[in-house]
Amino acid sequence: MNEIVQKKELAPDIDEYVINAPLVASKCLSGQFVVLRLHEEGERIPITIADFDRDTGFLTLVIQEVGKTTMEMGTMKEGDVLSDVIGPLGRESKISKIGTMVAVGGGIGIPAVHPIARAFKEAGSAVISVLGARNKELLIWEERMRSFSDKISITTDDGSYGKKGFVTDALKELIDSGTKIDQVTAIGPAIMMKMVSEVTRPKGIKTVVSLNSLMLDATGMCGVCRVEVGGKTKFACVDGPEFDGHEVNFDILMSRLTMYLPEEKESVEAYRKKLSSGK
Repeated sequence: MNEIVQKKELAPDIDEYVINAPLVASKCLSGQFVVLRLHEEGERIPITIADFDRDTGFLTLVIQEVGKTTMEMGTMKEGDVLSDVIGPLGRESKISKIGTMVAVGGGIGIPAVHPIARAFKEAGSAVISVLGARNKELLIWEERMRSFSDKISITTDDGSYGKKGFVTDALKELIDSGTKIDQVTAIGPAIMMKMVSEVTRPKGIKTVVSLNSLMLDATGMCGVCRVEVGGKTKFACVDGPEFDGHEVNFDILMSRLTMYLPEEKESVEAYRKKLSSGK
């Protein structure tokens, strides 16, 4: 178990992994995540499940190399085995038949919002997808999202594909057009989810976000993933990862996300030196 059965490069420093994890795959629901450990001495990293197949027992994860462990993950290849794949963890998305659900995915958040949007479609809802990336090269999983979306809008920061601008521009345009929206689910960088929540707030549109907070044990014991929601402390691992975007204190979240950047930078530099020395 935990063998990487397929690996595909989607964009620079972004890879798609299909992992043989039948026990985890058999229990997966949309919106949940797993915790990976590459080897016995490795750190634990939470990754949102992008797709799962209960028949084959395969999990699909999309991982961007942003730190030491994800960089190390990038060196793994098909046939390699992960030490641990723990999960599924977190509460599942609340799926039901509603009028129109808008799925907003930014960058690496697109695969994360994928199973949620698909589940709403399978439940009988109309799905509008709003996808964004810094440029065309970094826009991933467009075809997967397009396969079940009734409508799709794409933005890139530099205008190299779709409309130039941000997902919030496309969402605001959709709202201003008079389209009746029953729920927005947004996954991406914290600042993107904050701005999406501000776009929907004046219209009172239900907005769900999936928080990418720092996490350690992922069981609610350590408290590392604590976030403030509606003025109360919540734990993203067991109370989330999905929360009402209008209730989340994004300023505290973003501050906590940067707490260990100096240590992370030091760890990355040490790892690069280790790679260059061949040890």
